[in-house]
Amino acid sequence: MRDTVHWHALTVAETLERLGTSLDGLATREAERRLQQFGPNEIETAPPPSLLRIILHQFKSPLIYILLVAALVTAGLGEWIDTGAIFAVLLINAALGTYHELRAEQAIRSLMLYLSPRARVIRDGVEREIPAKSLVPGDIVLLESGIRVPADLRLVSTTALMVDESVFTGESVPVVKRPDPVPPETPIADRVCMAFLGTIVTSGRGVGVVVSTGRATELGKIAYLARAETQPQTPLERQFARFARLVALVVLVSIVAISSFGVLRGDEPALLFKFAVGAAVAIVPEGLPIVVTLVLAVSAQRMARRRAIVRHLAAVETLGSTTVIGSDKTGTLTENRMTVRALWAARRVISFEDEQLDPVPHLSFSALRETAFSDLPPALRVLVTGVLANEATLAHSEEIGQERAGIGDPTDLALLIAGARFGLVREELESIYPILAEIPFEPERRFAAVVSRIDGKPVFLAKGAPERILDMCSTWVSPEGLVPLDREAILAAAHQLAQQGLRVLGFAAGEIPFEHAERIESLLEPSGLTFLGLVGLWDPPRAGVREAIASCHSAGIRVVMITGDHAATAAAIADFLGIAPRSSPVLTGRELQRLSDEELRSIVQQVSVFARVEPEQKLRIVRALQANGETVAVTGDGVNDAPALRAAEIGVAMGKSGTDVAREAADIVLTDDNFVTIVAAVEEGRGAFDNLRKATFFLISTGAAMLFVLPFAVLAGWPLPFYPAQLLWLNLVTNGLQDVAMAFEPKEPGLMRRRPRPRREGILSPLLWERTLLSGLVMAAGTLWIFDWTLRASGSLDLARTVALTTMVIFQNFQVGNARSSIRSLFRMSPFSNRVLFAAVIAAIIVHVGALYVPLTQFVLRVEPIPLDIWPRIILVASTILAVVEVHKWLRRRWPRRDSWETSEVLGEPTRRPTMQPARQATPEA
Repeated sequence: MRDTVHWHALTVAETLERLGTSLDGLATREAERRLQQFGPNEIETAPPPSLLRIILHQFKSPLIYILLVAALVTAGLGEWIDTGAIFAVLLINAALGTYHELRAEQAIRSLMLYLSPRARVIRDGVEREIPAKSLVPGDIVLLESGIRVPADLRLVSTTALMVDESVFTGESVPVVKRPDPVPPETPIADRVCMAFLGTIVTSGRGVGVVVSTGRATELGKIAYLARAETQPQTPLERQFARFARLVALVVLVSIVAISSFGVLRGDEPALLFKFAVGAAVAIVPEGLPIVVTLVLAVSAQRMARRRAIVRHLAAVETLGSTTVIGSDKTGTLTENRMTVRALWAARRVISFEDEQLDPVPHLSFSALRETAFSDLPPALRVLVTGVLANEATLAHSEEIGQERAGIGDPTDLALLIAGARFGLVREELESIYPILAEIPFEPERRFAAVVSRIDGKPVFLAKGAPERILDMCSTWVSPEGLVPLDREAILAAAHQLAQQGLRVLGFAAGEIPFEHAERIESLLEPSGLTFLGLVGLWDPPRAGVREAIASCHSAGIRVVMITGDHAATAAAIADFLGIAPRSSPVLTGRELQRLSDEELRSIVQQVSVFARVEPEQKLRIVRALQANGETVAVTGDGVNDAPALRAAEIGVAMGKSGTDVAREAADIVLTDDNFVTIVAAVEEGRGAFDNLRKATFFLISTGAAMLFVLPFAVLAGWPLPFYPAQLLWLNLVTNGLQDVAMAFEPKEPGLMRRRPRPRREGILSPLLWERTLLSGLVMAAGTLWIFDWTLRASGSLDLARTVALTTMVIFQNFQVGNARSSIRSLFRMSPFSNRVLFAAVIAAIIVHVGALYVPLTQFVLRVEPIPLDIWPRIILVASTILAVVEVHKWLRRRWPRRDSWETSEVLGEPTRRPTMQPARQATPEA
């Protein structure tokens, strides 16, 4: 029943009657009974994954499945050395992934401190404090400035009550609350008679009756919606699934084809079994799962140093392949605090963005005391009025300009901070201009005011909506002095400020009779005042966000703003940040509601600003973008962001100001709440995939060489050039050392000037498949030639195999240098820019040469020392891969492929910008 009742549409009396309560509160026994009925006032959070679940998650990879099959096959053939090596690979991979995910999960859980633990209630007619989880429907809750609302409340009475609902709506301006009912169809953002769980009281006081607790609250419903939303498979997971199927197909086809041919030719079954095992071991990249985990883990650590915690390793690469970032506005693109941006007085606009505000003089306390109020510059009179007619309190002067500068309404705090920039401290002003009476802000009046003793006379100082303040005035301060009011000129100035997305306030002052100063009711309809000026306030964008968005555009990533704030404010911020020009369309939630899914799919290609959007609508926007083939990252910090965070390919939540619900739904959490960190994370993600691609190319190109060598040997009737153990030695030891070192390869220049990687493009690009085929043929030809030459020259099969194996090791050492860049020449890169790789190459040579002389490895690998006169021939043959790949790179720099991500920078392709079509402009709001 609680879920279907429109509490906001009922009167206070009807609400109390429906809930079976009164203003004296519930009896203790009745509260206990209801607690049993409705359960504790807690939102269920997803339990942290168990250690076993995290470990099992490491085996959810198609390549892991192939390795498990390969291990079972080798075990069935009695190749226990091969079996042990493969299982060692699986265990190392699982250990690395488990370690990282455990650390990330611990970091996230440490951030989850969100809900208020206690609440002030009336029970048995007595005020008391109880744990918030003990609240039940029907409890009477007392609200005051600074507390977090502990449940969903129907407000019974309010006194200048204002609530910050940005956690739901994304709107940074607090909502004025009053107990009057509103129509049933009223959206959440406009239900002024309700206070919702998780929102914050910024000023005033109120009394409310609990109507919903726990999962039945609006916050609880959204949390449930977020958990019910399934998380899509990441691009990396999809690509590895395709890649694994391709590898399995190649292994199967090769074994079946060559074995069938061998059977028809009458080859011995033992030879064919050896070929099958050798082909499986050679083609399946046993070291790739370790490399994937290590590359992503290294990039995750780099992201952590740049203040982005990665919860799931696959999210690293996914963020790097993002084509659209759907960002919340409040708290993500902006600082979620109001600040004065402009002041208009005497037809002159003063920008508070400037470091030096020359038009406004700084007066000392003594000079201010000695100067008549009417002689102050017009701008100072506006600021004095804003500081005195104010209900907020600054914490300390040294905190001015910080996110938490005090307690109270953000607009009042912004005025106090603006005044303090000129030495106008409220306590000092009150000693000069003592306050005689105060009129708090009420939505019906649309203004707040004080009466101060100024120059020995009572003066009425007011601030509020410009139209309301103008109704009180008969004169204004113009450049020529005090003149009759020019209402049209002032409204035009207010409109111009509003078009910039600013919240505009008007200020006025005027003497009143002494007898009126003592009677509040006579001050509610003042007249004959002097209009002083206007102030424009806004929620400022975070430092560096504009540049970060420009970087996204240069990387071909479209940024879309999805906010619950007003259309005019969203459009102005989007224009300022470079998301979309002012002439571009703005789609509101009300308009979106009328669109079908097909219409929305078309609209999201033209619209980059969505305003007054509710959680379900944000989810629809994400799905529409995905339906258009976009890889979507969603950022946000509020409860309203959680469903979209989970539905997107990558969810990025704010760690400092974000909610538990948002953090639980996210893949990445930003510890500094800064959109700028997104760009750094995207760069790391692109670098991670680039390194992953390089490592995969290196492994697959050497595997391709073996794919050519083994069938040729079988078809030609030669003995197999390698034993299975030797192939594992290549894949896991000599090859594995360099491949793991590729995880530490520095990011290539121009990485953020490439277009987003196409979703259809797999682990290897067409360019790298082309080079894989070329490299495999060159290495196979060189290995077969030197194997045949050594066998004929020495007559020793073991020596021939040892020489072939060593030639492949040297080939690998040269090929890993080729793999460091798809386009740049190896000779233009310093060998010391990746010291880990340089050391790995040296280590691989030392390990292999040592294995030729150590009895144990001689026995296991069946190798022997190589005569000195053969070494120059080995090095000469292996170096051919350098020449061939360098020529291929030169050709691709000169004639780049248009279907490859790596060459998009070389092609100088235009960056991908949002397509805009002229449409109606959002209506400015004052």
